[in-house]
Amino acid sequence: MSDIYILGIETSCDETSASIVKNGREVLSNVISSQIDIHKEYGGVVPEIASRKHVELVIPVIDDALKLSGIEPSSLDAIAVTYGPGLVGALLVGVSAAKSISYGINKPLIAVHHIEGHIAANYIQSPQLKPPFICLVVSGGHSHIVLVSDYGEYEIMGRTRDDAAGEAFDKVARALGLGYPGGPLIDKYALQGNPLSISFPRVTFKDGSLDFSFSGVKTSVLNYLNSSSQKGEEINIYNVCAAFQSAVVDILVENTVKAAQKTGINKICLAGGVAANSQLRTTFSEIAKHNGMEFYYPSMSLCTDNAAMIACAGYYDFLKGNFADLTLNAVPNLKLGERFIT
Repeated sequence: MSDIYILGIETSCDETSASIVKNGREVLSNVISSQIDIHKEYGGVVPEIASRKHVELVIPVIDDALKLSGIEPSSLDAIAVTYGPGLVGALLVGVSAAKSISYGINKPLIAVHHIEGHIAANYIQSPQLKPPFICLVVSGGHSHIVLVSDYGEYEIMGRTRDDAAGEAFDKVARALGLGYPGGPLIDKYALQGNPLSISFPRVTFKDGSLDFSFSGVKTSVLNYLNSSSQKGEEINIYNVCAAFQSAVVDILVENTVKAAQKTGINKICLAGGVAANSQLRTTFSEIAKHNGMEFYYPSMSLCTDNAAMIACAGYYDFLKGNFADLTLNAVPNLKLGERFIT
């Protein structure tokens, strides 16, 4: 079989990214233009600003990815693009660019689910990794425990019932006056704090569900801050960050390990922006080793939104002949496992 070259395009939120990936796992280029500095001023992503910035950057970013890879557009085998979930305006920019290129060079178009892309980042990081495995997908918008039974085959075993883990990090960071994005800042401050200094709740469900709930721990932190302020007590931000982060990490790890034990699968993967959290990685490494499990996680650059993971996920759809047509549209609330149907 000859080599397969796929152009990946990712514009679901505030990163404009394009990548060329060879045979699903060899990244020839992965260009990412982040808008974090722009949105910091507003304390979060402003959808309209994000969309306009994607319009400005998407073609230059694609051009850079092609140049860095040394691959001519005519040598591409397919174009893979994120079509959901995400911000509808941002998604439309990437989808429109991908459809135009697909039509212009007469190559197949592949519609990729954003979460599926995050899961696929592990294939790039660890070429030896193959399904089945359990993957914890944690980001600003998602907290899923996913059974990956095969390439493109998923079963959600647990999900958040309210706030996603990354969303809770951002809200607590905002309450502490740390800024945006909250996850990396809380992780940094937590390193200097005592996680046992404050007791914040770890929510589990009596029905044995592997679902998450982070609104309670978030509210508990806010109540602690308000109570301390009213009493005139000094607030140790480092301790608050450490205690809050430990509460979130503990339940993420506990439920994911339960999922692995329930299925008898001894491979666990991390994916998504929160997968960059140092305590989450360390705790999983220790627990996996203790339980005789294999543990995989992407590098920092592959945890954030990027097009390499989209091209990788698209590769396995390419092998199956799962192609989209030019009626493809953005689906902001796309569920994992749903497929574009012509």
